[in-house]
Amino acid sequence: MATMARSFLQAISKDEAVAPPLRVVQIEGLAVLKMIKHCKEFAPTLVTGQLLGLDVGSVLEVTNCFPFPVRDDDEEIEADGANYQLEMMRCLREVNVDNNTVGWYQSTVLGSYQTVELIETFMNYQENIKRCVCIIYDPSKADLGVLALKALKLSDSFMELYRGGNFTGEKLREKNFSWMDIFEEIPIKVSNSALVSAFMTELETDTPVSQGDYDRLHSSTTPFLENNMEFLIKCMDDLSMEQQKFQYYYRNLSRQQAQQQAWLQKRRTENMARKSAGEEPLPEEDPSNPIFKAIPEPSRLESFLITNQVSNFCGQINGVAGQNFSRLYLTKALHEN
Repeated sequence: MATMARSFLQAISKDEAVAPPLRVVQIEGLAVLKMIKHCKEFAPTLVTGQLLGLDVGSVLEVTNCFPFPVRDDDEEIEADGANYQLEMMRCLREVNVDNNTVGWYQSTVLGSYQTVELIETFMNYQENIKRCVCIIYDPSKADLGVLALKALKLSDSFMELYRGGNFTGEKLREKNFSWMDIFEEIPIKVSNSALVSAFMTELETDTPVSQGDYDRLHSSTTPFLENNMEFLIKCMDDLSMEQQKFQYYYRNLSRQQAQQQAWLQKRRTENMARKSAGEEPLPEEDPSNPIFKAIPEPSRLESFLITNQVSNFCGQINGVAGQNFSRLYLTKALHEN
């Protein structure tokens, strides 16, 4: 019996060791509607919730979710939130609903989710759940007719660097790591049961053109573009502040190196005089001297995250501007006809 149990545990550990990489996140339609409803009701306040489901091979199935209560940064309220989460999962287990945590979802404003807080939350989840994801939903894009759902996970190379706490330029060059390697986006597949699909088919109208089709020709996206430009300008200011930190670091480093060279030249001259006098030379390094104390290099994590946000805002502006040009050319052709 002991041999059978040992072989069974070995088989399990072997299966976990060769687990296939995550390829797709499959979300039930009802879970998607719950996330959208929660995020839109509290917009523009940012909200979060728990994702429940199953990890099956290369597919992470999200079958249900529930929202977290909106709370302030207070320890007692945070403890109440943890108790609420455990109580919700216990209630779901009692009614035979999937209660396995596979990640969390959160709302965002114009895609500005690349923050240190998101990374810290990922690392906390990773301690117990090896393959967890974060579903990002942006309610501000709903007015443009876009279902802005995005599934993210941290890359393995970034988690290794983050655990080491070393984000210096030398380490990043050694690992060939760039700002695009922090997050990995996983494709999302929305699935429904056959019964729900049949019901949705019955609800479809026979009208070939709906009001939503006309709304797609609406070319006014000024508020969306303005907000994107404001966020982009703020990110550029933050990026400039980060660059100033590095410029200050390199100025101090070059000044320290010049002081070290001057001190070393003085010490060598002094040693030559001592050697001529038959005395023992002094060491050419003095750890107690402040000029030999290493200057810590600023972390590049914040600048990498800001660069991610800049890239995201530029992509959104480019996408909306391209769609507007297409609408303008279409309306121009209709007017000419």
